[in-house]
Parts: sequence; structure tokens; C-alpha cells
Amino acid sequence: SLYVSEYFSQSAQKLSFYSWYGNAKLFHFHVPEDTVLLRWLLQASRGKGPECTDMEITVHFRYGAPPVINPLGTRFPANATIRPSYNISITLSSAVQNTTFVNITTPAAGDWFIAAHLPEAAGRIEVKGFSTPCPYIFQADMFVLRLTDMPVLEPGVAMTQTIISPAKPLHVKVFVPKHAAGMRFELRSCITSEQKACAVRVVLGSITLPQSYQRIVTCMGSLNCSLALDSPPWEKWLQIMVESLSTANASASLEMLASFTACRPGSTSSFLNFSSLNQTQIGPRPGSTGTAGSSTLPTGEVSHNASDQRSFCLQNQPVVREDLDVVSVRYRLLNGPSVPVNSLSPTVLLLNLNTGMDSGGSLVVNLLLNKTSVSLANATVAACVSAASPVLSLNATQNCSTAFFQGYPLSMRTSSAEAMLIVLYPQTDVWFLSLQLICPKGQGECNAAEAKVTVFAYLTPCFNDCGPYGQCSLLRRHGYLYAGCSCKAGWGGWSCTDDTKAQSVGAQNLATLLLTLSNLMFLPAIAVAVYRYYLVEASVYTYTMFFSTFYHACDQPGVAVMCIMDYDTLQYCDFLGSVVSIWVTILCMSRVKKILKYVLFVLGTLLIAMSLQLDRRGVWNMMGPCLFALVIMIAAWVYHGVKRRHCYPSSWKRWVFYLLPGITLAFIAISVYAFMETNENYYYTHSIWHVLVACSVAFLLPPRDKHKKPWAWSQKLTCRYQICQNDREELYAVT
Repeated sequence: SLYVSEYFSQSAQKLSFYSWYGNAKLFHFHVPEDTVLLRWLLQASRGKGPECTDMEITVHFRYGAPPVINPLGTRFPANATIRPSYNISITLSSAVQNTTFVNITTPAAGDWFIAAHLPEAAGRIEVKGFSTPCPYIFQADMFVLRLTDMPVLEPGVAMTQTIISPAKPLHVKVFVPKHAAGMRFELRSCITSEQKACAVRVVLGSITLPQSYQRIVTCMGSLNCSLALDSPPWEKWLQIMVESLSTANASASLEMLASFTACRPGSTSSFLNFSSLNQTQIGPRPGSTGTAGSSTLPTGEVSHNASDQRSFCLQNQPVVREDLDVVSVRYRLLNGPSVPVNSLSPTVLLLNLNTGMDSGGSLVVNLLLNKTSVSLANATVAACVSAASPVLSLNATQNCSTAFFQGYPLSMRTSSAEAMLIVLYPQTDVWFLSLQLICPKGQGECNAAEAKVTVFAYLTPCFNDCGPYGQCSLLRRHGYLYAGCSCKAGWGGWSCTDDTKAQSVGAQNLATLLLTLSNLMFLPAIAVAVYRYYLVEASVYTYTMFFSTFYHACDQPGVAVMCIMDYDTLQYCDFLGSVVSIWVTILCMSRVKKILKYVLFVLGTLLIAMSLQLDRRGVWNMMGPCLFALVIMIAAWVYHGVKRRHCYPSSWKRWVFYLLPGITLAFIAISVYAFMETNENYYYTHSIWHVLVACSVAFLLPPRDKHKKPWAWSQKLTCRYQICQNDREELYAVT
């Protein structure tokens, strides 16, 4: 046999601490056909700085779809399928780099996914630029060993093969046709080169993770052995591996035979059904009793179909796949939303999810039993959702499984007429929904009975759009798209349905009130600025107070939300007002000439607006203007001190009662903002930041000019000549 090795690699990714699925870094590979050995090369590394500590990286594997993971131990939505992913841990301790190999023999051909992440996030809000996080890098490479001339076992034709040695197993493959109800594999006439009875192990199927359903049989001696499979995967190559268990280095000759049991499908579709393709079908929602969109066959055709049902192993129902958007598909039944279900043969619906871009969402199947359609009170409608092939026999002992897949069972009866199933990240394949009527006293009791079941099936990016406390985000890895829920207000879980740590409505209202009303502390600063004739500064503080109030009213994670305009606009205006307020306050304290002050006001505001557009959360967007304004203020104070030959400001009361309290409040505010904020305490620590900043501004504003008289509204408004006289006096004032 000729083996070919191939190598596939993807660029390394920087890992993140886990708080939701978007923090997991995804790698997508495609394993070619006839692969007999798969080896993953996993490389993890970290930085060399003092901030880098020992770290454990969790790596998840899955075949056919991204792995469903739950590192936080949260609850999944009701009716969701939960199968833990296969994962390993990689530890970075004293070594800067770690290399790990994972080997898989006879892997399934198709899409394979790897997801890697760091432990749970601490929840601390990091200010960009204040601290340097340690970089943890992860890269996955794939090596495959592929057999180029794998022998093909034809159905019904015996084939003789030779196992060269125990170290070199024999690989063959057989193609499973569509509508194959069963497969039987036989191994006979096995004899070694030493003319002794051989011992071999036969492995049917390929390895899939997290669960693998390979069928293994051990054949001892010269007797023939066989293995029967129910519902093998349709229209796929089935790989068979035979390995010798002999201790001697001797070859073994054997004969193999594969045979299939054909399934004759019945179909209720007709040419008239396809006329509904160009019509809009709006079926009743689950729980309603409407019959919109259903079609009725002639009486003669119904009786003819009923007489032929015994010769069919399944009844096909025509289904149309309707693509709505990215990872969004709706399945429409041509014969209406209701399908007939009987006890003679299962009713099968085909749900096509094999485009390669459907595995990043959630498959939702909703079934509703029409209670008036079932004449037997104790009858049960059993349903099974499976991939690759349908379940062709549904009864009390059947566990909803095919040859290589464990399906998802559902059941309905008159006492509980509705059933729902959510398949998270369904693997890329053709899926089937099988329905059959079951009677407790035997199938003979149900021969004349028929049930009507309304079927709603669709693929959605996020189930229920993540609910009121979550946001559905479309994620991308190269050309592959998948969706995940980002939860808020303390809610968690795959679809943000876990309320273990959820905030109450009262707590949400309190958080909104604290973050919005704390901005009213700018009113004293505005009053002080107006009283001291700093009207431009007062306008900036008013702008900041307004947009900070409504930005935080719109930024709330829960139900207490109010947005007066676009969220991004509110956020930009809030950030701009905050930085410009600091800028104008420090420049006002410098006491430079008015013309220079206003030029710096305008020029600085324009530069701040530009820098915020480039990087809104960068620390230097705030620190840069602050430091530059402080340099200007210190230079101006030094100039005034040298010119007057004494310290500036000269009054000790100004230092003790205004400057020192204002500077202290400002430093406390910066410390709270930069080092104390977390996701849990954000609503009150950020409110403290609002209060401290607003109070520091009121303390730091300098007193008004000596030639400026206090506001006297009666004098200002009654005598226009007095206003002109004041302006003229100010024009010739000497400072």
C-alpha cells in the first residue's frame, strides 16, 4: 500500500481568559478521505515578562462542528442537547513553551474543530495602557497519513485480502448506498501463512469526537464471524480496519463480504406539491389550531397509499430548505406543517445541514401533536432526530440510535402534546427526523390509527436570540462563521438562561440610577464656573453631564435602559466630553491670556476628537491631554511666580481649601477608575468616579478676575448703559 503524508497549519492565536464563547479561539481543519492516522501538534507559549505566571490551557476537540463547552459550569437552556466535549489540558509552568501531540487512528473524514482558552476571567476591568497583560499564544498543526490505494469492497462480492504483519493492519472501504436499512459484514476463511487459525480484530467505522461509535468484533479460530449494522450512514464511505492479534510475525489471508438490506421508501409527494414552492406558506405557530398551508390528497390516493404502507420501510415527506441569512435556515413542508404518522412505517423528514456553514448555529425542532387526530388515548408518537441516516424502527425498546450515531429521542401523547429539541452546533451532515405511532399493547392495535403532528424546524444563530439579557454575536475564523451569546446583568449559560447570579430588576434600576444621577454632581461645578464667569468651561461641563447621563442610561445590561440616540454616538460624546472637561479645567487653572486659552481650547478639542476616533479606549487619549495641559499650567505658574517674586498661587488659603482637596479628589478618582473597577462593582465604583471628578473640578476652578464683579441681575438687566460702561472699563483695564 502507498501512504501519503500531508501537513496543514493555521496561524497562531492569542488566547483570552474565558467569560463567554467568543473568548475561545477556534481552529478549523478538514481531514481528507482515506486518512488512517491523524496527529495534532499543539504548541503553546507565553511571554517572558514578570506579569506572566503559570497557566493551564484547555483544548477541546470535536468532529463536524465547533465543540460545545461549559468551563463556567452554567446551565444550558431547557430541551438542549448536552454532550461534553473531549478536552485536554496543557500546563505552562517553568517552561516558556509546551508541545503536545494527540494521535487519532482512522479518523472520520470531514471538518474537525479545535477550541482553546485560558481559565475563567477574573472580571476586572482593565484600562488599556495602564497594565501589560501576559501574551499566551496557541497554535495547532495537523499531520495526516492517507492511504492512496485503499481497496474497495463491493457489496455482495467476496474479496480476499492479506494482512502482511500484525504491525500493518489491513484497511478497506465500502460505499453505503442511499436507503440502506441494514448492513452485514462477514469475515471467513482466515488462515495464517503457517497454516494456523488466525485471530483478528475487525473495526468498522471511523473515530469521531467527543463520542465514537466504532463497532468492534474479534474473530478467533477458523470459524466465520459476522457483524450486523442497523441504519448505516447513507451515501458515505465506511472504513473497515482488520488487524492481526497474532504474536508471531506472520501474514494472514482472509475473505470479506459485505451485503446490504434495501429499504423501499414511500413518498406522499406528487407533482401538485411543487406548485407551493412559489407560494408563501405561513403555518400556524405551535399551540394554534389553524390548518393554513396544508394540502389534501384525493380520497382514492389516500386509500391507495394506506394499502401500500405495509410494503414501505419509511414514508418520505418532502421538505424544502429555505436559506434566510447567515447560519439561518427554515425548513418548509410541501404538504403543510402537519404530517401523518402511523404505526406501520416511520415518517421521515430530511433536514439538510451539509453545506459546511450550518454547524455554527442551533437546530431547533418543535413538534405539536393534534390531540383530536389520535383515536387511542394511550398511544404515543415517538420521534428521533439523527444524523447521516434515519432510525427506521421506533418502539419501546429502541434507544434512538443508528449504526454510528446516538440520536435524540422525543415523545408526545395526548397528555403532553408538545416536544422540543435544541441541537447546539449540529455537526455537518444530512439530518433526519423520524416519527412513528406506538401503542402499549402492540402494533396491531395501531394499524388503523393515524396521528397528525405539526413540525417546525429551523436553524438559528442563537436560540431565542439569547433572550432579553444576552446579545447574539456572529464570530468568524477565516471564512467560517459561527454564533455565540454574550450575557449581561449577571445572567449566564449558553443562551443566557442561567439566572443563578442574575441581578434583580431592583438592582438593575439601582445601577441605572446611580450611574446616571451621579452625573448631577456636575451641577455644583457648573454653578461655580458660571458664577466666576467661566462660561465656556460651564458649557463643556454641561455637555459632559448630559451625554454621560444618557450614555450610561443606554449602556445598562438589563431592562432599565433608555437610548435617546445611537449607542455608539452616545459613547463617543461621553468620552469626548470627559477628556475635554479635564483639558479645559487644567488650562483654566494655568491663567494664561484669554486669546491663547481659547485657541488651546479649540485646538486641543480637535486633536482629542481625532485621537478618540483612532482608539476610543486608549489610556493616552486621556493621559496625553492631561500631561500636556499640566506642562502648560506649571510653566504658566512658574512664569507668574518669577514675575511676582513669590509663590503662585500666593494665598495659602487657596492651597489648603481648594487646590489640595481638588488634587486629592482627582487622584482618588483616577485610582478608582484605573485599579478598582470590576464587572460586579462597576455601577457603584464608576458612580464614585463621577462624583469625585465633578467635585474636584469645583475645587480646582480658579477664582474670577479681580475686575469682574459678581453677577447682579437687577443691575445688569435694567441699565444697558451700565453694561457698555463695564465693557469699556474692561477694555482699558491694566493687569
